[in-house]
Amino acid sequence: MKRILFISRTRADFGKIKPLIIKIEQYCFDVHVFVTGMHMLEKYGLTYKEVEKTVTANIYKYINHVDGDSMDRICAKTVHGLSDYVHELKPDMIVVHGDRVEALAGAIVGSLNNILVTHIEGGELSGTVDELIRHAVSKLSHIHFVSNADAKERLGKMGEDDGTIFEIGSPDIDVMLSKRLPRIEEVKSRYEIIFNNYGILIFHPVTTEIDLVYEQAANLVEALDVSGKNWVVILPNNDHGSELINQIYKKYINNERFKFIPSMRFEYFLTLLKNSALIVGNSSCGIREAPFYGRATINVGSRQSGRLRSDSVFDVDVVKPMLVEKINELFDKQYESVSCYGDGKSSERFVKALNKKELWHISKQKMFCD
Repeated sequence: MKRILFISRTRADFGKIKPLIIKIEQYCFDVHVFVTGMHMLEKYGLTYKEVEKTVTANIYKYINHVDGDSMDRICAKTVHGLSDYVHELKPDMIVVHGDRVEALAGAIVGSLNNILVTHIEGGELSGTVDELIRHAVSKLSHIHFVSNADAKERLGKMGEDDGTIFEIGSPDIDVMLSKRLPRIEEVKSRYEIIFNNYGILIFHPVTTEIDLVYEQAANLVEALDVSGKNWVVILPNNDHGSELINQIYKKYINNERFKFIPSMRFEYFLTLLKNSALIVGNSSCGIREAPFYGRATINVGSRQSGRLRSDSVFDVDVVKPMLVEKINELFDKQYESVSCYGDGKSSERFVKALNKKELWHISKQKMFCD
């Protein structure tokens, strides 16, 4: 029985890897989850509890940072804690997702301890420091499960062996197609949202542009306010600069047209998104998930530069008049459903690959393939 260790840091990444975990739990795999990052912080809702309720896998909880820690310190702490755990657990594979420092830490620990490292959603372009981390994780990984042909081709150009790259689509599409998503009435009741018609704002700090974050957030929220629409605002992640965004949000805390939510369960967020009139900000969900529901996205700033996008995504400078004009133009506008990231069968392809003996014999001694 192969022992597989997944790493999760937020509700968002857990929402994506959860279909994979649930699927392989049905087969002869010994599944474990290393839960860390925002999951462990009370200000984000102690979301490790959601992991505990959702999967039957063995869960190990580790606090890897406190407010104010820089990304390098978070990475170092994660390497330390994960290394100790891995030496006890002795997994056959470590599965990491995306472009965050916890994924980098997982890839470092696995590759330096001769453990197969599997990277979910490598080969994509995401802009800023996230892209550097994503590609570094890919180079430290032995196996790649990618979302689309573009990502697969890009990994090939990075010198990755074609035999180690599996195109499965993005696991979040599996969740989006699920018939078990909550009804919008449940979502509104759970999070005390009173709006019938609303847009969504998710704006994260860009750590390489920290000097611009406060002004960008101020212009963005002021434009939303001037638009006269209702807004559900999901607070930013815990990257450096999030405190600057939250300073702006506090000025609108008593504005009845804004509902601020620290974080949401992934399935609940999907229902919220599906029933929204528009999404604004710089979250990847505006690029990946919103087009699947036919929702327009106003993407601001450089955080998602280079990502594959549909015709319903509009890049707009963080300038109030331009934003207000675009909000009024796109609010409630419906587009044809488009997905550049899979067809909802990612977990099936994932477990099919894991059940092949050849995968477990992929060499841990990587070579650059010209």
